[in-house]
Amino acid sequence: MWTARRGRGARPARIRRKRLRMLNEDERREIDAEIALLPTRRSACIEALRVVQRRRGWVDDQGLREVADYLEMSPDEVDGVATFYNLIHRRPVGKHVIRVCASVSCWILGCDSLIDALRSRLGVELGGTTTDGRFTLLSIQCLGTCDHAPALMIDEDTHRDVSAESLNEILERYK
Repeated sequence: MWTARRGRGARPARIRRKRLRMLNEDERREIDAEIALLPTRRSACIEALRVVQRRRGWVDDQGLREVADYLEMSPDEVDGVATFYNLIHRRPVGKHVIRVCASVSCWILGCDSLIDALRSRLGVELGGTTTDGRFTLLSIQCLGTCDHAPALMIDEDTHRDVSAESLNEILERYK
């Protein structure tokens, strides 16, 4: 059976492009552990993306395609998850990622002053990375700790009741 594809001419429908499986053994093992806990392979999409990000620093297009292939999903489906979930980075970030909560509670209690202090101390705007590659500064809509606002998250650590004065002490923990 022959089918026509735009711009590629006719090819037999039975000929398929060889699937690439480039996730390394450790990445596959971690993803398989998540898959074992879930009802379908697709359900492990966010965790698979987090595995790739944790090991590679961010999820580039190749990593996204590898996850899609491994989970038997299309790259567009995986990209939809990656771009919706704000803890997945689709471009390079610094060694440490600072996420300042900008929810209503944090805004009322001074997240703007935290952002200003961080911008000044780090010399970057929101979305930027320091010249030494140490920090990337982002805002996030909610960290779920409204009773201890303002809050920020550095990597996986949540810091609550943060003030502009306490920032230096907090940042020194992340070399």
